[in-house]
Amino acid sequence: MSLVELIEQADERGLAAGGLACLDRCLPLLGGDDELLRPLWANLADGSGWDAGLEKARAALGSAQPAEDEAAQLARRMLDEAPAERTADALRQWADACSLASLRIHRLLDPAADGTDDASGVAAGRTGGGAEQSPLVAAELRRQITVLELLAEHGAQGLRRALDVSVEGRRVLRAVVSRRARGTGAPGE
Repeated sequence: MSLVELIEQADERGLAAGGLACLDRCLPLLGGDDELLRPLWANLADGSGWDAGLEKARAALGSAQPAEDEAAQLARRMLDEAPAERTADALRQWADACSLASLRIHRLLDPAADGTDDASGVAAGRTGGGAEQSPLVAAELRRQITVLELLAEHGAQGLRRALDVSVEGRRVLRAVVSRRARGTGAPGE
């Protein structure tokens, strides 16, 4: 089943986890602490505290958005556009947008890619078609599918494994961001 089909069929919890996982993996671009989104993950099981958790994360990251870095802008938009209410309709739109944004981020940062944002190629990969994806994008696509499959198959019991998949992806992206900063001579790395 394609990623787009999985998003279309996901329930409210699966959609919240799918969008949150994309945001969580892209957290290194925002300078967020690895534990910043942990309360949101914890609240996915019972549905409580979603809005309060979002507000805390937004406040912790401040409102400043990098002017030049497209990847960081996409990541920030994921957080800013997260719906306050955990309804399936609102979450489906957000999860879909997060999926696409996260794949675009991985495309922009992939050292094997040409550094451009091939939105049409990334979108085609979500439907199972299109050209072969770059390694970082292909890995992110697999992670997104895995998270949605875990929630579809195991419900709340799949949350722990979904979080593990997200943490693994965050580590990968953090390493890519760190290498990129060293390669461009950016301060702090």
